[in-house]
Order: sequence, then structure tokens, then C-alpha cells
Amino acid sequence: MLREKAEILDAKAMTRAITRISFEILEKNGGTENLCIVGIITRGGYLAQRIAQKLSEVEGRQVSVGYLDITPFRDDRPGCREYQDRSQLEFPIEDAKVVLVDDVIFTGRSVRAAIDALMARGRPQRIQLAALVDRGHRELPIRADFIGKNLPTSREEVVKVSFRERDGIDRVAIYAREGDPARS
Repeated sequence: MLREKAEILDAKAMTRAITRISFEILEKNGGTENLCIVGIITRGGYLAQRIAQKLSEVEGRQVSVGYLDITPFRDDRPGCREYQDRSQLEFPIEDAKVVLVDDVIFTGRSVRAAIDALMARGRPQRIQLAALVDRGHRELPIRADFIGKNLPTSREEVVKVSFRERDGIDRVAIYAREGDPARS
């Protein structure tokens, strides 16, 4: 059972963080030329859509956005038999600057799986990583290039990102498992 400890970002703070990430992406890449945004399904996809929308508003040109299903590339679910690929990449990633997007970066294992999934589809010029929340606790040498919020947590805590498109509200909250001594 989870108990909410604190709201980390409300809707306005999330919007500011997404705007900041978007401007950092523009600055680091010198605009949107040859740039595409790829969100890790599910909540990374919502974040990718918002970043792409902000980039398009600022630059006055559409930015390609896609969605990546990493299920068969995960090391914690080997041999998924009933797998149906939900990826939607309607543009070539070969020689493109790809910004891979996830809602929360934690151990780095999902990002590793996403990089493998991208590389199976082509060879991008560059892969960069954007995350709304970086909570630490890496198990792999992976670092986000663009971060909305650094959030030190214990391994037992849970960070939940909610998007109005899926959850009816924009917010980031941290939860403690009931019985967890770090919950108060």
C-alpha cells in the first residue's frame, strides 16, 4: 500500500520544467534541424509530445515525435511471448539527432533498453536523454542530458508522474510504502 508523502511538482511547475527542458534541447542542438523526439511508452510518450509541441511553438516548424515500446529489450522480462509492438516511429532515425524521453530516470535499465530498441531500428547521429524527474540510484552508467527536477529519494520510495491526458491531472508526487520507516 502506498501513502503520498509530498507533491513535488504541481501543474504549473511541470509546465515550467517542460519549457526549461525544451529550451535546453534547442540550445544544445542549435535548433530543431534533423531533431526528433522519441518518448518511452507510456508516460515518456506524453512528455515527448509536450516537449515536441513546445519546440514546434518556439521554432515555428513541426518536430517529429514518436513513441518507443521497450518491452522486448527489457532485462527484467525476458521472453515476452504475447508481445505486440506498440512503437510508433513514422520517421527515419538513421543519422538523426534523437532526444529519448522518459518521465522518471531511476536505475537506468529502462533507458538502456530504449537505446537498444532505437539501435535496432537504425543508427542515429546522436542520442540524448531527457527526463522530467531524476531520482538517482543508477545501476548503469547513464546520465540524463536534460532534467526537469532532481529528486533524491530512498530506493523504497515511489515517484509517480501524472499527466492530464492519462490521469486527469498534471503533477509529480512521491509516495512511501506503508510500513516503510522512511515514510514520515
